[in-house]
Amino acid sequence: MNSDELGKYIGATEGASKPWLLLQLRLKKLQERRHTLPAEQYAQEVSKLHQDLMNLGQWWVGIEDQVF
Repeated sequence: MNSDELGKYIGATEGASKPWLLLQLRLKKLQERRHTLPAEQYAQEVSKLHQDLMNLGQWWVGIEDQVF
């Protein structure tokens, strides 16, 4: 699935209110741009995405059946 398909999926499923899906979209877009970025910049952006993911915390607790 490319970023366009993922974006359409997120739009069709009202996923814009789900930060974990938006993070997936950001990661997919970064992966698609990887070959155009210097290695250091790519690593910095992956690190930032990782930190943003960690900042979500345990968002799934109590709603596992809805999100997995």
